[in-house]
Amino acid sequence: MAVYAACVGVVFAVMAVTGSLPSPGEARDWGEGLGDLAYVAFVPLFVLVNFVIAWPILAGAAGLLFGTAAGTPLTLAGVTGAALVQMLIARRLAGGHHGSLLPERTRAVEEFLTRNGAVAVMESRVVPLLPYGVVNYSAGLTRLRFRDMAFGTVVGAAPKVFAYVALGGSLTNFGSPEAIVAIGLWVALALVGVLFVRRQILAERGRLRPEGAPADA
Repeated sequence: MAVYAACVGVVFAVMAVTGSLPSPGEARDWGEGLGDLAYVAFVPLFVLVNFVIAWPILAGAAGLLFGTAAGTPLTLAGVTGAALVQMLIARRLAGGHHGSLLPERTRAVEEFLTRNGAVAVMESRVVPLLPYGVVNYSAGLTRLRFRDMAFGTVVGAAPKVFAYVALGGSLTNFGSPEAIVAIGLWVALALVGVLFVRRQILAERGRLRPEGAPADA
């Protein structure tokens, strides 16, 4: 993942240095030139391109091309579709052995996903710095149901999707009310995610602690 991130960074850096990176205005003009076709093609293209480009970048592009009002539902549909497709690919590759392929040290993750279903997916979308792709592919190796993945993604990813789309639409004016709200929401979600991780770790320790054992055992 680190190598992948470095490669993407190098590509964008080269494009920026050589002047190949389009300006926000050029990207917006290009999207408007596509007309209604852009709205129809965006979600399937999002699902396809998300295999190589992180979804926050695509969400920012949606905000730039369509604005926050239209870009948010389009991106949310794309994020959900990508999650289901990536989960399906992992499950197909598992060849019917999903639920028994994860190593022992990650078995607790599988149990958490299976036990909590949509709520587990919802919470995973809030955790800061947790790549969606890791959750999507890992879920394919568990017994998590597709409907739980879809519902949990729609509900859990919505706030982050709005934040990234709004930031993308405000690239030329980060002082706008929309950009300020988006940044504030992103920070709030990061804090909530940190608190959730702490609470979940403590809860799992309590669940696994032998009955009668002291709290600091």
